[in-house]
Amino acid sequence: MTGQTNTRLADLFGLAGWSKGELARLVNRQAAAMGHPQLATDTSRVRRWIDRGETPRDPVPRVLAALFTERLGRVVTIEDLGFVRHGRAGKKQDVRKTENPDGLPWPPDRAAAVLTEFTGMDLMLNRRGLVGAGAALAAGSVLSNAMHDWLQTDPTRTGVAPRATDPLHADPAGFDRYEAAPIGSEEIEALEHSVIVFRAWDASRGGGLQRKAVVGQLNEVGGMLAYRHADHLQRRLWGVAANLAVLAGWMSHDVGLEPTAQKYFVIAAHAAREGGDRPRAGEALSRAARQMVHLGRPDDALDLMKLAKAGSGERVLPRTQAMFHTIEAWAQASMGRGQAMRRTLGEAEDLFVSDTGEEKPSWMQNFDEADMHGMQALAYRTLAEHDPAAAIPAQRHAKLAIELRHGGHERSKLFDHISLASACFIADDPEQADRYARLALMSMGDTSSHRTWDRLREMYRLTGQYAGYSSIESLREEIELALPRSPVNRPRTGQA
Repeated sequence: MTGQTNTRLADLFGLAGWSKGELARLVNRQAAAMGHPQLATDTSRVRRWIDRGETPRDPVPRVLAALFTERLGRVVTIEDLGFVRHGRAGKKQDVRKTENPDGLPWPPDRAAAVLTEFTGMDLMLNRRGLVGAGAALAAGSVLSNAMHDWLQTDPTRTGVAPRATDPLHADPAGFDRYEAAPIGSEEIEALEHSVIVFRAWDASRGGGLQRKAVVGQLNEVGGMLAYRHADHLQRRLWGVAANLAVLAGWMSHDVGLEPTAQKYFVIAAHAAREGGDRPRAGEALSRAARQMVHLGRPDDALDLMKLAKAGSGERVLPRTQAMFHTIEAWAQASMGRGQAMRRTLGEAEDLFVSDTGEEKPSWMQNFDEADMHGMQALAYRTLAEHDPAAAIPAQRHAKLAIELRHGGHERSKLFDHISLASACFIADDPEQADRYARLALMSMGDTSSHRTWDRLREMYRLTGQYAGYSSIESLREEIELALPRSPVNRPRTGQA
């Protein structure tokens, strides 16, 4: 007990609109439904949690997290409530008095617990038909400061070979014990194949249609991580968790669940590091950086890219480094730093062509020459908002990307067409812009992506200066029909 108000719980309590007595009754009812009929909470106890900073015993934090998740329509974790998990490692930390409220980084058992708890809450939102939304994104500097030193070290391995029947002593808040069981290499191979299937679907159709399936699979893997398998199996399991968490994060970003997406990227970085794959951890954080640029926060993106590059270690391949540079260049472009952007893209090109053909990890398969040109087109198109001359190289790279795209990457090709049309509008070529914009609209119905709508809104904004042209008037009407009827007021893509 801290003797001070738990401000995080107090804020959420105020948003929920319950009385203290009502919350007490809901806790008792929910606890009974979760198999704890003996729990008896009253108004005075709720008051102590909120006003005096008392941390209730398990399972109350889990019960409260479930209640607030359902009430608010977004994932609410134990940390979000201002409660400290009672794990084995480390000193207890008051999450209400720190710039790192999630207590990053997490030890392995807590990472698995957070993974399972968070995915379980996310699935509950899906089952209840609620629309997930988060309170706020963590700043890039906060994540970087918290994770920088930890990410550059390798996980500590136990000296004694673990037994498959010996469960980790993880925080029980995160696990459904009946789901946790030892598995073998064949099961892990099947899980690895499922990642490939999910990734291909995401690249083709967007994240909206398969997000729930990915989150459910990740939840299952979290249960598997409740057991300590042999080291080689445990590392592969962590690798599967990292790949699924990145996918869950990217799909969440694709459908506009931004804080949820960021949480999955952080979970992915933890999982990758525990699996001994620091380059994968860096790539997960680079996704969080791309998310930040899209949301108009390029300074946060640059902080995250420093963390991603520093934490990736020496084994990172030149092509992975090239990808990192393109994201950094996009952030610089959105800030109008043309000289820095061109220098960074030049370094990216040098790294890309220096690739020796070494076998690439599965998570890098999609970053090919087409994607390289696509990112360059996006960076130049973004810079063209500050320097219209950049629209010319934006068109060149977008056309190359479109020519090189092969089947299965429909969403990326759609983005290329939007970049190309937008660059043509900025370059005062409405006839060509109209042509490419209509090609983009033709494939809009095949994808499920809020990011697509965001970029389409940006293109729509550029059509305003040509509103007197009959063909552009027709195009504007078609764009209006393609966009949701009540668009969310989101930040402009790639703009500071």
